[in-house]
Amino acid sequence: MRFRDRRHAGEELAVRILDRAADGGLANPVVLALPRGGVPVAAQVARALQAPLDVLVARKIGVPGRPESGIGAIVADDPPLFDQWALETLDLSEGRLGADVARERLELRRREEVYRGGRRPVPVKDRTVILVDDGVATGVTARAALRHLRGRKPRLLILGVPVCASGTADLLGREADDILCVHQPSQLRSVSEWYDDFDQVGDDEVIATLRGFSPVTPTG
Repeated sequence: MRFRDRRHAGEELAVRILDRAADGGLANPVVLALPRGGVPVAAQVARALQAPLDVLVARKIGVPGRPESGIGAIVADDPPLFDQWALETLDLSEGRLGADVARERLELRRREEVYRGGRRPVPVKDRTVILVDDGVATGVTARAALRHLRGRKPRLLILGVPVCASGTADLLGREADDILCVHQPSQLRSVSEWYDDFDQVGDDEVIATLRGFSPVTPTG
């Protein structure tokens, strides 16, 4: 079953997550979206759980000349996480990608500032954290995000996605406490093939969606 759009995907994912919540163990949840595509999906999950919604901005590091092919990712001020096997296969080094990392770090900070408008991130320590994206293929961005969140000491860390390659789900299972996925095909060429409408999500949509939820609670 293909999804009509990200909203529909979020509704289907929310059903899976509500089933998980009915079994217990999702106390004090917070939903974090990987922008931009994960935001409309995560909004449906947050509404279903009546939970706060925030973003965790991550940026993919692409292969030189093929930016759509992820070879690494960055989150916050964390060091970049690279797919070491891919680096060796493509005869690349982390040093050679330094300029790409710096450029993506600037874009990451721009998005954090624009999306939050000066608000601090929702606290996640000792809470159930559900990280949501619109789909996962290689998983390098999700892996970097999960590792970052683990360092913020959540009570439970869950990855929720409408579609994820089965092999990637196995890999990410080492980073998350649980993975909730509507579809797990054995092969996934691209996330977009699972959507009828996969138009790009813009900054304005992200900002408007976040404003539709309760204000982010300041920390400290």
